[in-house]
Amino acid sequence: MNLAFLFEEVPSDLQESREEIRSVFGLQQRGGSVSGFRPVIKGMHGCHGCPIQPLPPLTPIRGVTCSVCHSCQGNQPLMTSLDLYSSVFVRVTDLYSSHPVCRKRLYMEVFEYTRPMMHPESGKFYQINPEEYEQPNPWKDSFQQLYKGAHVKPGFAEHFYSNPARYKGRENMLYYDTIEDALGGVQEAHFDGLIFVHSGIYTDEWIYIESPITMIGAAPGKVADKVIIENTRDSTFVFMEGSEDAYVGYMTIKFNPDDKSAQHHNAHHCLEITVNCSPIIDHCIIRSTCTVGSAVCVSGQGASPTIKHCNISDCENVGLYITDHAQGIYEDNEISNNALAGIWVKNHGNPIIRRNHIHHGRDVGVFTFDHGMGYFESCSIHRNRIAGFEVKAYANPTVVRCEIHHGQTGGIYVHEKGRGQFIENKIYANNFAGVWITSNSDPTIRGNAIFNGNQGGVYIFGDGRGLIEGNDIYGNALAGIQIRTNSCPIVRHNKIHDGQHGGIYVHEKGQGVIEENEVYSNTLAGVWVTTGSTPVLRRNRIHSGKQVGVYFYDNGHGVLEDNDIYNHMYSGVQIRTGSNPKIRRNKIWGGQNGGILVYNSGLGFIEDNEIFDNAMAGVWIKTDSNPTLRRNKIHDGRDGGICIFNGGRGLLEENDIFRNAQAGVLISTNSHPVLRKNRIFDGFAAGIEITNHATATLEGNQIFNNRFGGLFLASGVNVTMKDNKIMNNQDAIEKAVSRGQCLYKISSYTSYPMHDFYRCHTCNTTDRNAICVNCIKKCHQGHDVEFIRHDRFFCDCGAGTLSNPCTLAGEPTHDTDTLYDSAPPIESNTLQHN
Repeated sequence: MNLAFLFEEVPSDLQESREEIRSVFGLQQRGGSVSGFRPVIKGMHGCHGCPIQPLPPLTPIRGVTCSVCHSCQGNQPLMTSLDLYSSVFVRVTDLYSSHPVCRKRLYMEVFEYTRPMMHPESGKFYQINPEEYEQPNPWKDSFQQLYKGAHVKPGFAEHFYSNPARYKGRENMLYYDTIEDALGGVQEAHFDGLIFVHSGIYTDEWIYIESPITMIGAAPGKVADKVIIENTRDSTFVFMEGSEDAYVGYMTIKFNPDDKSAQHHNAHHCLEITVNCSPIIDHCIIRSTCTVGSAVCVSGQGASPTIKHCNISDCENVGLYITDHAQGIYEDNEISNNALAGIWVKNHGNPIIRRNHIHHGRDVGVFTFDHGMGYFESCSIHRNRIAGFEVKAYANPTVVRCEIHHGQTGGIYVHEKGRGQFIENKIYANNFAGVWITSNSDPTIRGNAIFNGNQGGVYIFGDGRGLIEGNDIYGNALAGIQIRTNSCPIVRHNKIHDGQHGGIYVHEKGQGVIEENEVYSNTLAGVWVTTGSTPVLRRNRIHSGKQVGVYFYDNGHGVLEDNDIYNHMYSGVQIRTGSNPKIRRNKIWGGQNGGILVYNSGLGFIEDNEIFDNAMAGVWIKTDSNPTLRRNKIHDGRDGGICIFNGGRGLLEENDIFRNAQAGVLISTNSHPVLRKNRIFDGFAAGIEITNHATATLEGNQIFNNRFGGLFLASGVNVTMKDNKIMNNQDAIEKAVSRGQCLYKISSYTSYPMHDFYRCHTCNTTDRNAICVNCIKKCHQGHDVEFIRHDRFFCDCGAGTLSNPCTLAGEPTHDTDTLYDSAPPIESNTLQHN
């Protein structure tokens, strides 16, 4: 019996070529045409290697053999019933659809996809690479998941329904010319609601979705590029109540009105998602050329879509707008180059936005305002024209582990009573401050890395507040944190370091509590306080700066307490020009200059501090300054304890000053302090020295066990003294003089003992030279000498700087002319930038 008709009955769209048919069915021809083919039908007990599944018993068919196993020749029974035809046809068709090449071609004929589209569960679609699929037959698996859907393929429906023989086997498939017709079919229950929209441009269809339909683009290659749905008059897609489980995916959705600025288009969008619906929008390209409104609008109570893997870009308005208590999940979207904000969240909108890429916007990246909220996680926000993230008018978003960088202005801008939590983000390389907080705003900035900004790190101004906690702030061009104009943040547990400018800058009546931070290795001051500012700095570690540790100037005030301030190139603390801080219980040590410098009319209450191991004086007071020092311990300095000169004043009361390399207290050049109830002891030079027309009031002080002696007064100095105890000093100067020794022996060139000094005209000494009394008697005996005064000096004769060698001192040591003064403070230029 000739069964060639079976091949002719196969629909023509499945007959790619005769050679493929031969291969598909595992047949070898022994001459003749297609009609000469004889299929070999495997019986119940045939070879297991044959591809054709068991059929009822058949008689042998001669002249045809199986190309798979080559063993089924002439021993199979043949059916005599007409059932043979239908049975063999079904098996041949099944076999055809199981062959890899034909499976793919059949699949592409139906769905157009060039890679299998998997649909394992409701609302989930994804394409796979067949070679990476774990099961043997991805095309078959995908077909089984998709075959119940209806197809929108303009112009195809009429052809399909008028050629039933050609499309035999597809009787259960439905074809429509328009999306509106397909949605109507869903309403009439013609099918379950899976709609495939095939390649093409669909214009001005009225797509209002009120049921849980599934609509997906179907096209080869990049599917969304080839399925384009566009509206020029109304919103392209509108999701209404009843569409809570709808799905739209893999297509381009456009709103492209003729009059792009017409105000009525403010209510028109590419996607409009309204109350009580939660569709899934997946792998869509969304574009709007309208200059009003937004590309995507999610509005109303219960509006809670899932929008994922979409591209919302190049829109002439807002990209994504979430408002009026709407929520939703927005993940893995690309949002870029929109004319207004990439995302707007307003009026109690509260979305969850994860892993979105929001960049190159022509406005702000994300804008939350008017009580907008939202949870933003792991987003990349960069290169937007204005701030990366803006918060305004009671908005309160949470932003976690995002990267906000390379903004053309700032990174984060919180203003007009904005709030928000910004946690564990990376904020860097923005043109302005990494974070701006102003106008009564009160955000939480916690655990972020804020670095390498082209201006400052965190900038709080105009009555700003906020909690700035646990951040790593470094490498910024201006101050790591700047507080000004009545702002009052809490700044705690931050690391502020390696800035190209200063660490923390508080000015123009700035306030705030600044506690338990580590501020180090900044180019200018670690902390500046100026122009009427009154911060509280408590329990900070401020160290290793390239200039001053804490710098109060131009009426800078505030409280500096319980801090560790150490290892600065200049003074640990400087106070000048009317500044009057309270400095208490700090440890100030290891400075390459002095501990505390008060100058140029500086004030201050300096109480209960420990000041030690500084390269110069523990405390300097000069140039009309008048601080109060009480109960401080000033010790083990590499220079003097307290130095007061150039008209300095001050009240020094109940301090312990001990073990300093130079004088415990040096008072010079028209200064007039009051020293009361201090203990000055165990110094390696004098206890108190007063020189250069200075005066002082000394009351109730104890001065003991100092190496050079207790109290030394230069010529012409008058002091007021009452109830002081000067006792048990080592008096090394008087002992050296009485022994006939050169005073250089006890001072070297690093100390300045006070005694009578002379000049030798015979040796042509200058005003810079001084000679001790014993060298005058011994080394310059018979010379023309002159008594100058009783004052501080070291002996140049003993130092070997005169023409005649000293016979008392031994080996000479050359003078370095070390200047006993502060390095000049360097002014900030921050104000020039603000």
